[in-house]
Amino acid sequence: MATAPTNTAGLQDVVAATSSICFLDGKQGKLLYRGYDIHDLAAHASFEEVAYLLWHDDLPTQGQLDELNASLVAKRDIPEAVTKLLESLPKTATPMELLRTSVSALSAYDPDGRDNSLPASLRKAERLAAQMPTITAYIHRLRQGEPLVHPRKTGNTAENFLYMMFGKEPDELSSRTMNVALVLHADHELNASTFAARVTAATLSDMYAAITSGIGALAGPLHGGANEEVMKMLLKIGDESRVEAEVKGIFERHEKISGFGHRVYRTEDPRATHLRQLSEELGRRAGNLKWFNMSRHIEQLVMQEKKLYCNVDFYSASTYYTMGIPIELYTPIFACSRISGWSAHVLEQLGNNRLIRPVAEYTGPTDLVYRPISQR
Repeated sequence: MATAPTNTAGLQDVVAATSSICFLDGKQGKLLYRGYDIHDLAAHASFEEVAYLLWHDDLPTQGQLDELNASLVAKRDIPEAVTKLLESLPKTATPMELLRTSVSALSAYDPDGRDNSLPASLRKAERLAAQMPTITAYIHRLRQGEPLVHPRKTGNTAENFLYMMFGKEPDELSSRTMNVALVLHADHELNASTFAARVTAATLSDMYAAITSGIGALAGPLHGGANEEVMKMLLKIGDESRVEAEVKGIFERHEKISGFGHRVYRTEDPRATHLRQLSEELGRRAGNLKWFNMSRHIEQLVMQEKKLYCNVDFYSASTYYTMGIPIELYTPIFACSRISGWSAHVLEQLGNNRLIRPVAEYTGPTDLVYRPISQR
């Protein structure tokens, strides 16, 4: 008799794929992209270098990086029809809904069409990495009722994105912060959105369908939307003098505090280390450490009471807020980074594809008999 499949809720600790893209060690708090430690990359690498690493399995030479930078700059503009689509969608649509819809629409204008070959898919990955920040900046400008700022033909992804968002040259600290944030969020093994993208790619659907699936999964508050919830919590608390009472109230009500705990990490999320530092640095520069101090106080209370470490979402909230980025754009910015990892996983899936088809443990009845509608 065949052995019954093991039922593991949420597929926790189930090995669903082999991959050479990203390595996590939750006990040691290690995160590697293609063998490179995230601390090393966050300290030294540009987002473009990291994207090249994820796509090509090695860091670029200067010539290769120059070529990629030129390619991304050339691909930043989006089709006019997609801009008009953004302008036509309801004002009540969330930024993630707008991003998801726009990315899906981009597939109709891609010159590689339905070509699923690895070279064509790589070109699509570059277009998406170049165009998703443009779409996100356009979403912001449209929601603010401000004229669109079109992408420049110079500058890296972080600099250009901030320029398009705010309509002025970003300062060095803001550009560096955005670059580090893009590096930190670029990939994270088989998280929910990456797995969704790989499942779609495994059906031999195209890059755009896979990325649209990833965006849909990222939007949830248990995944990419968590940093939005963190900032909403900070704003609700309002002042550091209220932190202890508010957090204790959350504990007493047995409610979840967003930005803490992780399915994988049992120690500090290595990405949080960098964002904590940037949140403090930005606060000092602005002469306003309120949001950092509140976050630090909450972190200490949760560690004392629950022994939970903060994750990447916790300090990204105060970091972005201090930079003047609206809360509803936190998750789209996450997507603008994760497109590098999503597309790398799609390329890997297509390179050695097998349809992803798990089984379910059936818990329903098995002996029902059809009754005519007159007897029901």
